[in-house]
Amino acid sequence: MRTLRAVLLMPVTAALYLSVLLPGQISTATGHTVTPDQYERWKKDLSNWGRWGKDDQIGALHLITPAKRKQAAALVKEGFSISMSGDADTVKAVDNPNPYELKMLTIGTDEIAVNYHGIAHTHLDSLAHLNDNGVFYNGYKPDRDAVLSRGHEKNSIHNVKNGIFTRGILIDIPRLKGVPYLEPGTPIYAEDLEAWEKKAGVKVSAGDALFVRTGVWARRKAVGPWLRGRAPGGKSAGLDPSVIPG
Repeated sequence: MRTLRAVLLMPVTAALYLSVLLPGQISTATGHTVTPDQYERWKKDLSNWGRWGKDDQIGALHLITPAKRKQAAALVKEGFSISMSGDADTVKAVDNPNPYELKMLTIGTDEIAVNYHGIAHTHLDSLAHLNDNGVFYNGYKPDRDAVLSRGHEKNSIHNVKNGIFTRGILIDIPRLKGVPYLEPGTPIYAEDLEAWEKKAGVKVSAGDALFVRTGVWARRKAVGPWLRGRAPGGKSAGLDPSVIPG
């Protein structure tokens, strides 16, 4: 079958999540159960903190080297572009509690307000988005009051203001399983990712951008909104914790 791969040229305002693999990592897990102790051990054993120096603020994006970009550019065969952004959703729903607010000011100007965090609006998270007990990537410990008044001093999304250009690989799990979409709560295991590599004839390598499709929007179109994400009672299909070592 035709290999599904893409070249990703991404401005910081683009709408997607990026996962960049580490070189040479192959899953060795024989089961899917992940204990709290395993998870805590992985946080230390697989950490990139300090790998590119104590002042690093972009993490595994260092794996997108000039050689990787050159490889990605060489894949281009046709000159069309495909957007991965979503339309601005202005309708409040169970999976979109903070919709876009659009107001026309004049016939030629408008005002748009958005609380873009969450799962309804496409965006790119910075390394200042997630923390473990107040500690962010590379040991960054910001003062809460300072952040609320001035924003983060480190790990800002502005660190990728020049965009991200690399080879993008779509891993289409519904297509792999022969269904239009995955049902809420469906886990995706390492063997699913490996099966897609085999089916698509592509091998993921360090510096690639992975896009793992679960079919959220296809299901939403078919059956309507449903509670997703980390909200109490929410269910999303997605990567199982057992894929972390891979």
